[in-house]
Amino acid sequence: MDESDYIPIAALNHYAYCPHRCWRMFVAGEFLDNSYTIEGTNLHERVHTVGAANREEIWQIRAIWLKSDNYRLIGKADLIESHDGEFIPVEYKRGSKGEWDNDELQVCAQALCLEEMTGKTIRCGYIYYASSYQRQFVEISPELRGLTLATIAEVANLFA
Repeated sequence: MDESDYIPIAALNHYAYCPHRCWRMFVAGEFLDNSYTIEGTNLHERVHTVGAANREEIWQIRAIWLKSDNYRLIGKADLIESHDGEFIPVEYKRGSKGEWDNDELQVCAQALCLEEMTGKTIRCGYIYYASSYQRQFVEISPELRGLTLATIAEVANLFA
């Protein structure tokens, strides 16, 4: 199995929002930029400046690749924070919280990869919404894990 057989973590987010959109983007390779996607790309270019730093007592690493052989996931994390030996994924979004749980799925998928890579349980993550300059707490609960695993299976089926 090579990395082309892996599901991009971002595909879970797109699938939860609209399965057809996910198929068009990741299977058919169709994607057109608009003002919103360009703004999001610009945000991620700033966020994805590779590096690590300490911010008070929190160690931060940006633009790190995550991979799970168990779940066949791959993707780049915007930010991983470490505090007192715990790892916390932080996903950046240009807009504000929507009505869907797709952003939470993306954070949970990052947590699954981090767990496999580090051997540590990931209990929470955050979504940073740039339009409000606010972080939303995401509990990596059994329910969110189950929904994420179900979505991974659905996306794998869609890609097949």
